[in-house]
Amino acid sequence: MKEMELKYGCNPNQKPSRIYTKDGELPIEVLNGKPGYINLLDAFNGFQLVRELKAATGLPAATSFKHVSPAGAAVGLPLTDIYKKIYFTPDCELSPLACAYARARGADRMSAYGDFIALSDICDEDTAKLIQVEVSDGVIAPGYTEAALEILKSKRRGTYNIVKIDENYTPPAVETKDVFGITFEQGRNELKIDESLLQNIVTENKEIPADKQRDLIISLITLKYTQSNSVCYVKDGQAIGIGAGQQSRIHCTRLAGNKADIWYLRQNPKVLGLQFVDNIRRPDRDNAIDVYISDEYDDVLKDGAWQNIFKIRPEIFTKEEQKAWLMTNTGVSLGSDAFFPFGDNIERAHKSGVEYIAEPGGSIRDDNVIDTCNKYNMALAFTGIRLFHH
Repeated sequence: MKEMELKYGCNPNQKPSRIYTKDGELPIEVLNGKPGYINLLDAFNGFQLVRELKAATGLPAATSFKHVSPAGAAVGLPLTDIYKKIYFTPDCELSPLACAYARARGADRMSAYGDFIALSDICDEDTAKLIQVEVSDGVIAPGYTEAALEILKSKRRGTYNIVKIDENYTPPAVETKDVFGITFEQGRNELKIDESLLQNIVTENKEIPADKQRDLIISLITLKYTQSNSVCYVKDGQAIGIGAGQQSRIHCTRLAGNKADIWYLRQNPKVLGLQFVDNIRRPDRDNAIDVYISDEYDDVLKDGAWQNIFKIRPEIFTKEEQKAWLMTNTGVSLGSDAFFPFGDNIERAHKSGVEYIAEPGGSIRDDNVIDTCNKYNMALAFTGIRLFHH
């Protein structure tokens, strides 16, 4: 098949719409559903991301994509007991791919709602069962076990989008896109991201442990497929905060840092101890947790509204308590798709437990950035490469 007609483009008024190749066959097979224009943009960007994560780390990888940027990305490390609780996974051993998906989906559940999933490996039954209970538009993977395929086909009244892709597909070296009737052309970004990019450590602290190097690589590969400007916080093999598409670097750092803070606050005993009413919908539960942590919680308590969500009225999680809890977060890694122009980004990153940073370098204020890192004994590697994606 050389082309596939789509219902419409980004919006219903944008017709006709299709995907096609100029040479050869499309590298995908739609096994179920009818994916749309944005679905396939997410699918193809997401699959590139997980394929590179697996190549770089040797671990199965998963990503949750929304509007052409990842909401989460992770590799298949085992889930701790705490992660099982905050990601709402079964209390049993899961396959490495299922662990990767649970981490990718669970780190920022608000952003991942209605996502398109990409998996680096053949989707197994464990992973399909996790996907089955989430609100999602579709999944792309190199293949599916028979059991996994049957589980996924049951989603959305049988219309769930299931795409199989040739994992060995190699796109042309030059890519094009049309904007305003004008064709843009550039070489594909085939830059390989690995530990070699982390050798130029410019701070007084020269030590980046192996697991933190892995996390920095995950952040950089994630940024390679995130709409710029972007930064990515990573801990324990998973993105915990992604700031995408901001015009200001500090706004990226704040946005992603706030997401990383929420991820860590969800591990506090007060949040873990919340008791929800029976049969609460998963999105309602996720929204309630987000509100409980936020400044809006007092509004939830008004007029007994909490009784529609919680079995027992929760004790307020004060800002002082939250600040104290966040100060215990350590060992976070941070990647940036372009240089930090000022030390204010480092100050904000420090508040979210960042100790290791990778960015291109090259700002006229590099000295200020390095000095701020030294102030907090951070290790900063200048990669020398920019990762803009548009």
